[in-house]
Amino acid sequence: MSDNINTLLRQIPKVDELLAHPQFASTNKALLTNATRQVLTDLRTGILQSKITNIPSADEIASDVATVLAISNRPNLQRVINGTGIILHTNLGRAPLAKAAVDAITNTALGYSNLEYSVPEGKRSSRHVIVEDLLTKLTGAKAAMVVNNNASAVLLALSAVAKNKDVIVSRGELVEIGGSFRVPDVLAQSGSQLVEVGTTNKTHLADYEKAILANDRYSLGPGALLRVHTSNFIISGFTTKPTLEELSALAAEHSLPLIEDLGSGCMIPLGEYGIHGQPTVAESVKAGVDVITFSGDKLLGGPQAGIIVGRKEYIAKMKSHPLARAMRIDKLCLAALEATLRLYLDPKTAVREIPTLQMLCETQDNLFEKAERLADKLSPHATVIAETSQAGGGAIPEENFSTAAVIINADVSAQALEKHFRSGPIPIIGRISKDRFILDVRTLCDDDFPVIVSRLSAFSQIV
Repeated sequence: MSDNINTLLRQIPKVDELLAHPQFASTNKALLTNATRQVLTDLRTGILQSKITNIPSADEIASDVATVLAISNRPNLQRVINGTGIILHTNLGRAPLAKAAVDAITNTALGYSNLEYSVPEGKRSSRHVIVEDLLTKLTGAKAAMVVNNNASAVLLALSAVAKNKDVIVSRGELVEIGGSFRVPDVLAQSGSQLVEVGTTNKTHLADYEKAILANDRYSLGPGALLRVHTSNFIISGFTTKPTLEELSALAAEHSLPLIEDLGSGCMIPLGEYGIHGQPTVAESVKAGVDVITFSGDKLLGGPQAGIIVGRKEYIAKMKSHPLARAMRIDKLCLAALEATLRLYLDPKTAVREIPTLQMLCETQDNLFEKAERLADKLSPHATVIAETSQAGGGAIPEENFSTAAVIINADVSAQALEKHFRSGPIPIIGRISKDRFILDVRTLCDDDFPVIVSRLSAFSQIV
């Protein structure tokens, strides 16, 4: 080891010297000690690798310690800015909540609540009743309940209604969604036996009826028909499948329940906003489906939840099933869900106030106006372009939405820009398109603009 390296190593200040620095007079000593040791270890490593040839001043080292402290104090779950244009981005938490839902969470969290207490009757009640009336009013169903997500809702429905019986499903609906959630696996976990009918692209009503009437040694006896909405992919071309009305009539003829996993949970028709082909929950109820499950944090635009609506006799079985307690929703999610559902009492208000719907239904003119405003703030390092994006979250897979985006211009790679924006105090997540780093304004709000401007200003190679 050279004399110069030894000299530099001897000049590294002691931990106690830095702990006594005036900047840290009111800092937690345990956290400060850990941060100081990390900075001094990095300093020592840099000297040994000949990357550091001068010892920084005490103030400079203290500044590095303060930076490490700030990073270590950040929560693991933190706010990020979504510049990807993907509205229901599963990795970024899916649906942002309406202000009414956030206010409801705060109000509920700050004190006690009547989660399982009837104030008028002065006795114990059930959390199931909190949103049941709203859900039945909005969908036309006779009963409803809520669990923690849609996968739980499907598992609970099958376990309560069709355990130890055959569940008949079209082969084209045996889907796998995010996290390797597979319909056949859920059926097996529920204690039901999967009976596939039809082919990948064509399933006829007669295929279901044949399976119902089958009486071979492998059959447990028919327990339910299951329709799965393929919300995260499409099969097009030479295809056939029965309507819900036809399946409902067949199920009723044989005294079987028809269960539908509707997935995304669209609550209002979106055709007037240019979004077609999304079945609503109310349409499934009207078609005669006995049990319908869907997500709270997809097209509904609320918190993560699995919502179940349908006939009273089947919902009652689910409410009393042992799994219902394991899957129950907590008070904060219930508060947010109730507030979100109340917005749907006026569909125009829902589109205006629920961020998911507002972003889905935004006009192209408004998006370009927003992109121009952001580009002006980033001038001369931004250019507005037309782009396309998707809803995400396994919703509306057939729709590519026209959008507007801002290219961040710099004499560095798109990858370097992406990393820089992602590494700030509030991470800014964009996407790389045609070797350009872009921010899609469909998923940005005006409050995000100052953070984006600040992060660009921090990039020394640009400014």
